[in-house]
Amino acid sequence: MSYYFVIFISKISCLLSWSFCRKIGRLLAQISWFFLPNRRKKMSRENIMRCLNLNEIEAEKISKASAFQFGDILFEVLRFPILKKTMKSHVKIEGLNYLTDYINSPNREGKGAVIATCHSDNWELMGGAFAQYGISLVGVAKKQKSSGMDKFINEYRTMIGMHITYKSGVREMYQMLSEGWFIGLIMDQDPSRQDGIIVKFFNQPTNFVTGAASMSRFKNVPIFPAFMHRNDDGTHKLIVQPPIYVEKTKDKKSDIKNTTQQLATLIEEHVKKYPEQWFWLHDRWKSMREEFSAEEIAEIKKLL
Repeated sequence: MSYYFVIFISKISCLLSWSFCRKIGRLLAQISWFFLPNRRKKMSRENIMRCLNLNEIEAEKISKASAFQFGDILFEVLRFPILKKTMKSHVKIEGLNYLTDYINSPNREGKGAVIATCHSDNWELMGGAFAQYGISLVGVAKKQKSSGMDKFINEYRTMIGMHITYKSGVREMYQMLSEGWFIGLIMDQDPSRQDGIIVKFFNQPTNFVTGAASMSRFKNVPIFPAFMHRNDDGTHKLIVQPPIYVEKTKDKKSDIKNTTQQLATLIEEHVKKYPEQWFWLHDRWKSMREEFSAEEIAEIKKLL
């Protein structure tokens, strides 16, 4: 039932203007704010104060702005049938030449690459933008709890040119890298202790996913950091940065950690530029808080 309801809302959204949809989305997001758990709001506010060295009033403003942007994100996804036709006017890509130069490189050997990004602006739109600009992208998705919503979002991702694989499909991802696909990975999620590696992020020990560095090192392919931000008029700029190659020494863990630290630093720099567009409501340091003792964290800080 949820699938057909969302499809109906999508069809209505496509009949409305983008400016009107933005107003509705913002209103819905502002209403939703009042229903968010207070502990989640507090966590968001405290993380902003600590990471950006701001006072509580400034942090509250950024926290709300970060949450309110989900109205825009929602209606952009609902309007994918329209955006598929107008993507290049809605999202401008800076640094696309880094990708095309690699694609046309004689040293590529038919391999793909990794595109590393974060939960900033509309990350769902980013994959579609790359696809519409001719980059064969595989989006790594988390399966939704609702089967109807899972079906909807994956149909719409496919509609705008993406190929979708679930996080459990690691073997498929490696195979598709060999076939020339670009794998899009979101790097700022909080993994479990056993699945992550500790690096410095906003001057504090942070557990980071290692997928981009691990894939790059194993398949000898580059990582292209890419970050998107929303302009005041509701359009976007997607910036692709020069490629990063993982050094391949005898110390595999060190190679992966060094590259993951590079990516963490780039994400931090982007978030500092556009703090209102990062997903602060995510409990980013949960694993550090729950899976590491105070003594362990103290020792880790000495090494960072």
